[in-house]
Amino acid sequence: MLKTLAPSLLAATAAATLALAGPAIANHHKGGHEGHSMVGGAAMYPAKTIVENASAAPNLKTLVAAVKAAGLVDTLASPGPFTVFAPTDDAFAKLPAGTVETLVKPENKATLTSILTYHVVAGKVTAADVVALIKKGGGKAQIKTVQGGTLTASLQGQNVVLTDAKGGKSIVTQTDVMQSNGVVHVIDTVVMPG
Repeated sequence: MLKTLAPSLLAATAAATLALAGPAIANHHKGGHEGHSMVGGAAMYPAKTIVENASAAPNLKTLVAAVKAAGLVDTLASPGPFTVFAPTDDAFAKLPAGTVETLVKPENKATLTSILTYHVVAGKVTAADVVALIKKGGGKAQIKTVQGGTLTASLQGQNVVLTDAKGGKSIVTQTDVMQSNGVVHVIDTVVMPG
């Protein structure tokens, strides 16, 4: 039986959340700076919000632009807590040519919001939590997103792999980047809702 991690936030909050990153076990990348992690060479401070830290990361520019286009900045700057599986710029670059440019157009805001909120889980879920759920679920864990869909987490060696509703896979490349309003896990591929 797969363990389900259900969001505890109201649907209204869930509808206005974002997408940012995923959990790779044993791959914390503390970067040698006391008290904070590094993402894309930029310091991520636990006292700052998901939005503040993501805006400072040079490899999360596409994600930040998408969050702004979807009108999710205020939500991701709110107390939360949220767990964000954050796709890097390289992850967005894997999408078919023109996809990002099309999604950020005002007429596609609903679709963009759905994709971004599919990367967000209500609550603070660490890499250790995800691994424990995978083990408890016999090798797989279903994680409910604020979008309403489910991501399936499994282990591939030391890495957590997220499988989306369409069967696409994303590897968590960096875990447990702590924020004042949650945690970010960096992922290498954009996950897509069904």
